[in-house]
Amino acid sequence: MFNVTRKSIQWGNETLTLETGKVARQADGSVIATLGETQVMANVTFARAAKPGQDFFPLTVHYQEKYYAAGKIPGGFFKREARPSEKETLVSRLIDRPIRPLFVDGFRNEVLVMATVLSCDLVNDPDIVAMIAASAALTVSGVPFMGPIGAARVGFVDGQYVLNPAMDDMTQLRLKPEQRLDLVVAGTKDAVMMVESEAYELTEEEMLGAVVFGHEQMQPVIDLIIDFAEASAKEPFDFTPPDFSGLYAKVKAAGEEQMRAAFAIRSKQDRTNAIEATVQAIKAAMSEEDLADPNFYPAVKQLESAVLRGDVVKHGRRIDGRDTKTVRQITAETGILPRAHGSALFTRGETQGLVVTTLGTGEDEQIIDALNGNYRSNFLLHYNFPPYSVGEVGRVGSPGRREIGHGKLAWRALQAVLPAPTDFPYTIRVVSEITESNGSSSMASVCGGSLSMMDAGVPLKAPVAGVAMGLVLEDDGSWAVLTDILGDEDHLGDMDFKVAGTASGITSLQMDIKVAGITPEIMKQALAQAKDGRLHILDEMAKALSAPQGFSEYAPKIETMTIPTDKIREVIGSGGKVIREIVEVSGAKVDINDDGVIKIASNDQKAIKKAYDMIWSIVAEPEDGKIYTGKVVKLVDFGAFVNFFGKRDGLVHVSQIANKRLNHPNEVLKEGQEVKVKLLGFDDRGKVRLGMKMVDQETGEEITEKKEESAEG
Repeated sequence: MFNVTRKSIQWGNETLTLETGKVARQADGSVIATLGETQVMANVTFARAAKPGQDFFPLTVHYQEKYYAAGKIPGGFFKREARPSEKETLVSRLIDRPIRPLFVDGFRNEVLVMATVLSCDLVNDPDIVAMIAASAALTVSGVPFMGPIGAARVGFVDGQYVLNPAMDDMTQLRLKPEQRLDLVVAGTKDAVMMVESEAYELTEEEMLGAVVFGHEQMQPVIDLIIDFAEASAKEPFDFTPPDFSGLYAKVKAAGEEQMRAAFAIRSKQDRTNAIEATVQAIKAAMSEEDLADPNFYPAVKQLESAVLRGDVVKHGRRIDGRDTKTVRQITAETGILPRAHGSALFTRGETQGLVVTTLGTGEDEQIIDALNGNYRSNFLLHYNFPPYSVGEVGRVGSPGRREIGHGKLAWRALQAVLPAPTDFPYTIRVVSEITESNGSSSMASVCGGSLSMMDAGVPLKAPVAGVAMGLVLEDDGSWAVLTDILGDEDHLGDMDFKVAGTASGITSLQMDIKVAGITPEIMKQALAQAKDGRLHILDEMAKALSAPQGFSEYAPKIETMTIPTDKIREVIGSGGKVIREIVEVSGAKVDINDDGVIKIASNDQKAIKKAYDMIWSIVAEPEDGKIYTGKVVKLVDFGAFVNFFGKRDGLVHVSQIANKRLNHPNEVLKEGQEVKVKLLGFDDRGKVRLGMKMVDQETGEEITEKKEESAEG
């Protein structure tokens, strides 16, 4: 019934297995990849014809984590996996980015790739397994795909690169100083296609070494997929790339001169309008048959690309007049919003981000429900890209994959320099509103985010800046790396290479390419130019702000205290009664974690002190020989009970009340009276013994022998 093909290799510390022929047999390609006990099923289907008139490649990738894979039921009110989580969106992008450039040029049939996590052993992250499964499924499906690709995760500990570190090692990396890198790399046999990373001030040499290491380590995976495909691949789909050289010649003749003039305009809006006018002029010169050809717009794009790329490689001249290494003019301002805790407006050329920081308490932390367990995050970064930022109209809704991906890239770049939660007990939310865009708004978010957090008083270890690099790689092998690329250079170029970091090293690296990989030589050049650009941007940022500022008057003030874990129950009280009383009486927010760390927050310092004192009175132990102020709560024949330490009562024996004989304590005391008492110790049953006669009831000071003699004299 089943025609099963299964191949395995030993990869690192685990066995990697690919299997097809048993599940999802109606898909064009279906592969279950297993690493350890983590399993991902990838299914590929594709349309046999492109939709009429379609001039783009409709590739869709969906990565799904099923909670049953880790033996969990989804949290929250809805017990069914619903909209994609942030991780699912990011992994979908991880799969999409390296495979998209490898489809044959001109193939415009719809392709769907679905990767479903079936099992997760909580050691091997399913994202790498999903990338491998998708690559294998595409390779055996018959779709015109020039793969396969391999993928690997790289860690960096004690100067050594680590292949596919465990999931726990890569979770909340900034709390693990020994873990300095989480890098995912994908590539073909000959070249790297995609890089995504979170790093802790690694040098350019260390980052390049990590990429090279990952590419080397994925080679056995690529060999396995090729061997697997030789035994199970379907017949290749009959597809011949369209030859529209004749149509391109007509388009070029009709509009090359005007297109060159349009690309010579330096203002983005004016240039966009001129390019559109050129396209209309080209259309007017074409026949109806040419306009009906689905390759008409690809031919126009080819002309745009040829005009932009030619001048860059041959003359080192870019469309805005810069050379290949110059960063656009930068203007940075901070403190521009009166009520925000921290704000910055970062402008680089025609790219601008308004970045705002808000400080919150432990109640504001994000609870993340992941396959490998729940954890909390006290640093959030949200990126918004409204249509007006590029002068367009469009639908405004929930954030798309691009916004989530750009926000995560900025998050990775900045979180490496955040203070430890124990040193800075705030939840930090950074929001980047992109108000203008012409190239690398994610890097503007990094720069603006760094300035905004310093404006809010966040004690960053160092400022962070980011820059986007581009590449033009010609058919003859000539190439040019571009610093601080424009939107058109990104759109028509061959690489988007983003590098962020401090003056000391790289904190994040992301690379996407549109050609079949780049060499270590090109990457080395890109890293070197990126470092120069980053240092220049940091200098420009320092003109606005070079160190953290004081807190805004509108930001909450937070103090922390640590109590013994066996006292947590007493502070919370039955059903939360005690902590509710503390919050109501003091007016402060109180947050307690399982380790006994308590965060007390309020805009009023007096409220914080009140809550602190109330908690301290519950958890602290009274000290022998110390004098306390208390209140008489009960009088009995043999003495007085005094409430002197929180809710702690002690007995002042009648002989310890005054320096004279008393028949009954009521001769000098009454209930509700405030008195000064000294802790004399504890009796055999642990009861508190207090004394009054040795304490001056007016000053609260202990009466010494000299004072007694003076009084007698």
